[in-house]
Amino acid sequence: MKKRSVTFNHNPLLAKGLPVWRPRVVLLALLCGSFALVARAAYLQGVNDEFLQAKGESRYARVIEIPATRGKITDRHGTVLAASTPVKSIWAIPGDAKPTPAEVRKLASLLDMDVRDLNHRLARDSDFVYLKRQVPPEVAEQVANMKLAGIHDQREYRRYYPGAEVMSHLLGFTGVDDHGQEGVELAYDGQLNGKPGSRRVIKDRRGQIVEDVESIRTPQEGQDIALSIDAKIQYLAYTALQHAMETHRAKAGSVVVLDSRSGEVLAMVNAPTYNPNNRESLSGAQLRNRAVTDTFEPGSVLKPIIAAMALESGKFRFDTVIDTGNGRMALANSTISDTKPHGRLTVAEVIQKSSNVGVVRMAMTFKPDEMWQVYDDLGLGSSLQLGFPGEASGRLRPASTWRPIEQATMAYGYGVSSSLMQLARTYLAFARDGDVIPVTLTRSEVPQLTGRRVFSAQTARETRAMMEMVTQEGGTAIHGRVPGYRVAGKTGTSHKLEGAKYTSKYIASFVGLAPVSDPRLVVAVMIDEPTGKQYYGGQVAGPIFSNVMAGALRALSVPPDAPITPMQVARSKEELAAQGRM
Repeated sequence: MKKRSVTFNHNPLLAKGLPVWRPRVVLLALLCGSFALVARAAYLQGVNDEFLQAKGESRYARVIEIPATRGKITDRHGTVLAASTPVKSIWAIPGDAKPTPAEVRKLASLLDMDVRDLNHRLARDSDFVYLKRQVPPEVAEQVANMKLAGIHDQREYRRYYPGAEVMSHLLGFTGVDDHGQEGVELAYDGQLNGKPGSRRVIKDRRGQIVEDVESIRTPQEGQDIALSIDAKIQYLAYTALQHAMETHRAKAGSVVVLDSRSGEVLAMVNAPTYNPNNRESLSGAQLRNRAVTDTFEPGSVLKPIIAAMALESGKFRFDTVIDTGNGRMALANSTISDTKPHGRLTVAEVIQKSSNVGVVRMAMTFKPDEMWQVYDDLGLGSSLQLGFPGEASGRLRPASTWRPIEQATMAYGYGVSSSLMQLARTYLAFARDGDVIPVTLTRSEVPQLTGRRVFSAQTARETRAMMEMVTQEGGTAIHGRVPGYRVAGKTGTSHKLEGAKYTSKYIASFVGLAPVSDPRLVVAVMIDEPTGKQYYGGQVAGPIFSNVMAGALRALSVPPDAPITPMQVARSKEELAAQGRM
């Protein structure tokens, strides 16, 4: 059977011809589309190129911050107490970071991090994560040399404190963002902290800067702060306080040094202390600037105020005799007592011997509001307005609430509380012939010539003479004397109030001034809970005052106003026996 061949030549659909206009219309449409695309490209790239530039910049252009340097803190002579040093912070883009386990271990070792913590940070669903802040430049360089994708660094600043523990409570410290957290750093943060700038850059897909486009805003550096502190006197006070803390095994302590001519704080130290350059294991007790934040009942340190009131009123004179009897005085249902009977004492001797009975007899000749007014004029119960964070105002209740026994105890420093800085300022009235001025932490170019007058100049001088007797034979603070200088001051020994009861724990204090002929400095000392055999203010705080005042007067080149008498040196029994004196 013969096969029949099949062809498509006779398919009627193929035999039908296409219209001539169709291919021409398609060709025209393609040409028009091409011209439209060319025109659009020319428009976007030549006429209106903002759109494409915006899209490109969104992928590669970045505005980065330029950190500003925080201002320096210096002492009154220009010695740098706090400065910012450049450091690096290591950060990552988790999506781009794919280090091997070995690289993770090496990176964790360089950054002093736990491997699990590092892996956790790199696994975050985020475009940015800090791995370690404030890394030393040499460590950052080692990280950069690893050339890990997605791991970057940026420049920051870290605060450095050359004085370390000596200046810690005064200066405070800054956080990782270089903002003040404590002390002067916090009080003057607005002035010290600069304003960061910014610049526009081009980055590649790895986040590396490949082109610096423009500067948007120039950073404004922080303002330097010159404190009133004298670094040498600060170190003297710190050394003396640390020695006393060890000797008397005390819980805490503070020392304040004021320039009576200007009200400048020349030194302010506290214990326990800390190193602001290494704050890994800090406690609340270490951070407290006790000189301004802690208040206590000052005890006998307030007695010269009552003596000055007595002289100012004209009811008493320097040599007016007061009968203290057997050292006990009944008042309402309470008894005021002295450490021992003193009998008949002059007003000056009442201060020299620190007689509670004698001071109360003077105080009870005044109305409560008269006594309250003098305390208030001296600044007790009011904030010093130093601008220091946590500054305490103390406690001075309204006179209308005083009972007779409360007025009596307030005369010798119980029932009223103040900070050590407030007590130091109070004694400016005796150092400045009767007036008080504000205290300041910043350097003053011009001395304060006048202030608020509380006592007459004659009253202040006579009270100063009484306080000079305190440091002489028969007084309670012979250990507070300074060779070559006349010194005036008053001791304080008060029981600590815990809850609503007085305990067997003590606070020993001493506030004094020198030289008496022309007072230049006021030094205040407080020792909290001395636990050795000695706890009286004259025994514990007096020697600290002597050491600090002696060093500070010499550092300021203050001329002596008394003959230098040779000091007797304690000798052992063996030495005395060798000299045939036993």
